[in-house]
Amino acid sequence: MDINNEMIDHLADLAKLNFNKEEKENIKNDLIRILTYVEKLNEVDTENVAPLIFMNEETNVLREDEPKQTLTKAEALLNAPAKDSDYFRVPKFIEK
Repeated sequence: MDINNEMIDHLADLAKLNFNKEEKENIKNDLIRILTYVEKLNEVDTENVAPLIFMNEETNVLREDEPKQTLTKAEALLNAPAKDSDYFRVPKFIEK
């Protein structure tokens, strides 16, 4: 895959990012290094390797669901930058 400035511009547009010339070069070099590394994985022989479905042999190892209060409202709101009685205040982000 050819990583060129047009591809970087396209990715930046999709991600809504703006890069200067130096940042574009750094990103281009990083993408080339990442793709080179991923291509190395294609060299690994996986012919007789079974797919890994589970990380261990255990299944459905769950704890009992016991309700308990771990944090009070006051403790939760203690470090809030803005609060209104029992609630966090956040900036409005829905536009009309």
